[in-house]
Amino acid sequence: MNLKKYYNLGKNILYPINRSLTGDGTKKTLKIIKNQFKDFKIKSIKSGSKVFDWTIPPEWNVKEAYVEDKYGNKIIDFKNNNLHLLGYSIPIRKKILKRELLSRIDVLEKQPNAIPYICSYYKKNWGFCTSFNHKQIIKNKYKEKDYFNIVIDSKLDKNGLLNYGELVLRGKSKEEILISTYICHPSMANNELSGPIVTMGLIDYFKKKEKKLKKTIRFVFVPETIGSITYLSQNLRNLKENVTGGFVISCIGDEKNHSCMFTKYENSPSDEAILEAYKKLKIKKYKVYTFLDRGSDERQYNSPGIDLNIASIFRTKYGEYPEYHTSLDDFKLVTYKGILGGFRVAKEAIENLQKKIVPKNIYLGEPQLGKRNLYSDKTSKYTNHRQAQYMNFLQYADGRSSLERIAFKINISLKKTKKIFGLLVKNKLIN
Repeated sequence: MNLKKYYNLGKNILYPINRSLTGDGTKKTLKIIKNQFKDFKIKSIKSGSKVFDWTIPPEWNVKEAYVEDKYGNKIIDFKNNNLHLLGYSIPIRKKILKRELLSRIDVLEKQPNAIPYICSYYKKNWGFCTSFNHKQIIKNKYKEKDYFNIVIDSKLDKNGLLNYGELVLRGKSKEEILISTYICHPSMANNELSGPIVTMGLIDYFKKKEKKLKKTIRFVFVPETIGSITYLSQNLRNLKENVTGGFVISCIGDEKNHSCMFTKYENSPSDEAILEAYKKLKIKKYKVYTFLDRGSDERQYNSPGIDLNIASIFRTKYGEYPEYHTSLDDFKLVTYKGILGGFRVAKEAIENLQKKIVPKNIYLGEPQLGKRNLYSDKTSKYTNHRQAQYMNFLQYADGRSSLERIAFKINISLKKTKKIFGLLVKNKLIN
């Protein structure tokens, strides 16, 4: 298995890259992933394009950014850590007094050694981030009348591009499993790179089994939020017709407890598949978050009108570990052991979805059973009971419920549910 290879790729090659919603860092990251998989496709959409209710932002790139004191010393430098610069900072060159400088530096007082990750994607702004301890040194070392030279050599290109990546492994049916991860954060290991690392491992694993796949698996690497919205706007019809479930893969590389987030109504095949994975892997300690705790791309895939029933798989959920969105989210936190544990859950959950039958009623409204010899000419309490089971099955054959879920809802055995399924398929009432 090549998972260790992708772990080292993330740790040694991808980690230093300055990624954002757009820009050269994100393009470079996608090209590195493409070098691993020849079928990986990089796609783009122009800045300024409308995607549902959103607009693709200008493409953002940075050559250099620093704060220089009166002696010519660079006291904060983007080259030392790309978290030092407020994400999407506008270009600026000016001299400012100490008071203004301090107002432009964000810190985390409760984590005095951590550099926070802060961005301003959709509102023009500029600033720097550093540790609380470092800001205190600046505050104490310099006088109020001292000037500082501010240089942010950035560019916001209205004619730029937003890029995302996609790889599709074709199964025997048109049914699809959607796996989504994001590639828009600068140097952070769990919140950013653990998802792509595990997803590359999943591609490698299932690619070797592609000829035996029952369902197609679609892998997408997108900038968070705007990227998934863009992808949906470009592919919604196909996704609505074919996706039966899937997962957002994020924050999946630490060694803490496993966790997941269910879909909106907590009754989808995706939800079932995760719980079945925990059970098979004998993982007894895990936490299930409801959709009310959402914060990543599961928001987009489950939005009204989209409704793809995509769940999320984590180790420790975003926002729930102290290193989140700071420079402390590094490869001391994300280990190969943690990545391997997350990979095993995701792999098992996908394999569970591969096996799940999710029937869908072909007809609008209640179909006529009589002309298909499924409704007796002479009714009795026995025939009515059998026909009621058929009708109950058809009511829940909505393309969102697995056979296991339907059996539970209509209160009959899974064996009998499968028999009814076969009969209704034979009569071309469901697919």
